[in-house]
Parts: sequence; C-alpha cells; structure tokens
Amino acid sequence: METISWQDFEKIELRAGTILEVRDFPKAKKPAYQLVVDLGEEIGIKQSSAQITKLYTQEELMGRQVVCVTNFPPRQIANFLSEILVTGFVLPDGEVVLTAIERPVPNGTRLA
Repeated sequence: METISWQDFEKIELRAGTILEVRDFPKAKKPAYQLVVDLGEEIGIKQSSAQITKLYTQEELMGRQVVCVTNFPPRQIANFLSEILVTGFVLPDGEVVLTAIERPVPNGTRLA
C-alpha cells in the first residue's frame, strides 16, 4: 500500500451533505441513481451519480446524510453531470455500502 503525507490528505475535501432528491438514472450503463445533495452554504447544492440501487431504495436515501468528496472535477455520465463523489465501501460483489455519519452534523462540515 502506498502511503501519503498529511498534506496529501488535507487536499481531499470530504464533507457532510444531506440527500434532497433521488431519481432513477435509466441512461447510466450500470444501475444508478441521480442524487441531489445539500452541502451547506459554502458549497451549495450538488448532484452525483451513485451505483447504489441494489442496497438502497429511493425512500431510504431521502434525508440521509452522506460523506462526499467535493473537490474532484465534474464528470459527465451519459446525459448527467456528476459534481461530487458520494463515498462508500465496495463489497466483494461490487455493491457499495454508504459511509455513515454517526450523528447529524451541519451540511458542509469537513471530515478531519
């Protein structure tokens, strides 16, 4: 495993956000949702494509706080611009378990 410096870690913007909208994404190559996430006043509302349809329903994602990488460049996925990366743990079968926030924090709070 390659090690990184503290300065490398500080470059990654990992922030808390709340899912406001969840939509089907039929044009994605792999099953995915389109998420709209509130990341607080400083960053605002951003959208993300997330391949989490097998473990999560739209209803259980609504209002959920997630951990997002906010400083990756936007990525075009089919007809959708994904602006952030919602983080999770990839299981051996390829499914993703979302990173959990143990207690509510203000949207936009940075992970340290």
